[in-house]
Amino acid sequence: MSDTPPDPVANTATQVFNDHRELLFSIVYNMLGSVADTEDVLQETWLSWTSRSQAPDTERIDHPRAYLVRIAVNGALSHQALLSRRREAYVGPWLPEPLVGPLTDTPAPDDAADAAVRAESVSMALLVVLETLTPLERAVFVLHEVFGYAHTEIARILGRSPSAIRQLAHRAREHVHARRPRYEPDPQVRQQVTERFLAAALGGDLEALLQILAPEVTLWGDGGGKAAGGLRPLHGRDKVARLLAALAPHSGAGLEIAYRRVNGAPSALLFAGDTPFAVLVLDLTPDGDQVCGIYAIANPDKLSHVG
Repeated sequence: MSDTPPDPVANTATQVFNDHRELLFSIVYNMLGSVADTEDVLQETWLSWTSRSQAPDTERIDHPRAYLVRIAVNGALSHQALLSRRREAYVGPWLPEPLVGPLTDTPAPDDAADAAVRAESVSMALLVVLETLTPLERAVFVLHEVFGYAHTEIARILGRSPSAIRQLAHRAREHVHARRPRYEPDPQVRQQVTERFLAAALGGDLEALLQILAPEVTLWGDGGGKAAGGLRPLHGRDKVARLLAALAPHSGAGLEIAYRRVNGAPSALLFAGDTPFAVLVLDLTPDGDQVCGIYAIANPDKLSHVG
């Protein structure tokens, strides 16, 4: 055993970072949509923070939360080029990595993904829309619309003028709201529709699928070239219903369903034995009666933390 006494500065730095970790994870995840890349950014943030905290004769940081958020946000922005190149080579539609938590508000293990679910989380449907923004627009939207940062605070974080931030915020908000009306289906309704949809889809019930799917429904199947998934999104009720009904005898046999919250919304996990097969998230029409979006994530790389 070492007789070296613990470093109080290092201990304090660790405690401060851990106090803000959930917030940092949630902000960066909502900017990147990837748990692994978020963890990379947080590791870089931690190294920067501890190096700054332990440097001799360094000036005291009066607002650690603001400092950590600035480092994390700019670290996420620096990762965007790498992510863009990776997604250009991705096979089929790319969907965000799901954050899976318990269906009810019971205590969950204190790991990064569950912690993020307990903090601010953005729906799968909104994350897909955020992918169409520029990295700066997305950062501003996440900070302002999701986490409530003022434009002046965001300006300091990003090193831009408040007027530039206001323009970015306006452009991002208009873009998002044009593609994603502001509504959130009742969780109980979402749960009921998810159960009805799975019964129809896994049972190959074409008539039931045609009733539950909205005319403009879109199916995103993210297999990443490693699991089942189309090369592009499939649009339209007839096409989606007929595809699901045709696949049912092959993909539906032997699957077990577990209902969980995914990115804050009641959703379903499909298991083949003990192995995660897919995460299924539905987006509903504003009246909550029909399914307008189906997000099926089957890429095993994105299911490695799902249990």
